Parts: sequence; structure tokens; C-alpha cells
Amino acid sequence: MTEPAESIDATLDELAEDFEVLEDWEQRIAYVIDLGKDLAPLPDTDRTEANKVPGCAAQVWLASGRDGDRLTFRADSDSAISKGNVALLLKLYSGRPATQILAFDARAALDRLGLPQALTRQRANGLNAMVGRIRQEAMAAG
Repeated sequence: MTEPAESIDATLDELAEDFEVLEDWEQRIAYVIDLGKDLAPLPDTDRTEANKVPGCAAQVWLASGRDGDRLTFRADSDSAISKGNVALLLKLYSGRPATQILAFDARAALDRLGLPQALTRQRANGLNAMVGRIRQEAMAAG
């Protein structure tokens, strides 16, 4: 695993720029779904109960690993929107040290992108559960 080419804030800035050029929430949700299409397939060995993210409307699996001091994440979902949401989170978090993950204000980042407002309450809760799981992995690694 190679280190992300830019800071977590720079990655957020790029995502925010991508969201700003899209005209409406239908286009933004389509963009998120497209992010999910780019996820590498998750091996069946990672599709375990232990890797399931509780609190999501859909089934979401989130597996983690380490590369030195950096955490890597792999994920999948049986829902296109949830898969896109977790892909977006992996763009932000995967390949980063636990200290960066824990220092990053995910709530402010997601609000900046406008994601919680664009999703149903249940899907927004699932997105928060995904962030919680990533932070939990970072705390355990830290």
C-alpha cells in the first residue's frame, strides 16, 4: 500500500470541488454511486459478521489492515448508495496514520460535502456508523 499522495484535507478539498460543479443532488448522489463502482471487489473472506457495520440500512462490510503506521481499509455493500458512501470514506481515510484519522473532523467534512442533508435519515445514520467504525479501528491501532 502506498501512502496517499496528498493530505486528508487536500483530498476533502478535491471532493468538495467535484461536488460543487454538480448541479443538483441527483447528480451528486450519482457521483457517489460512481465512486462505489470503482471499489476493488471485497474477498469473501472479508465478508464476515465481524466486518459488518451495524446501524446501516444496507449490508456494509468494512475490513481493515495495517501497513506500518498506516491503516488500510477495504469495503463493500449490497446497496449502490452505501457502497458509494463507503468508497468516499475510503478515499479520505485509507492509507492514513491512526493519528490523522482521529484528528480529522468527519462530521464537518461530510457537512461540507452536504451528504447528510442529501441522504435519508437512515442512510445518514449508516454513513455515521461507517465513520464510527473507521474511528474505532484507528483508536484500536493508535
